[in-house]
Amino acid sequence: MNKGIVKFFNNSKGFGFIKDQDSEKEYFVHVNGLVDQIKEDDEVTFELEEGRKGLNAVNVKRA
Repeated sequence: MNKGIVKFFNNSKGFGFIKDQDSEKEYFVHVNGLVDQIKEDDEVTFELEEGRKGLNAVNVKRA
C-alpha cells in the first residue's frame, strides 16, 4: 500500500493526480479507482495498477 498526497483532482472531469510520498512520482487517478471522495491536499493510501498509459492509482482511500 502506497501513501501520498492528492496534488490535483477535478471532480467534474473525474480524474486527478497523486504524488507518492516516498518516490515523489505522480500517478494518474480516475474516479473509478476511488474508495473515498478526495480533494486537493488530502493524504491518501493507494495501490498501483497498470493502465493504458502507465501506472494508475486504484483503491484510493483517505489516510
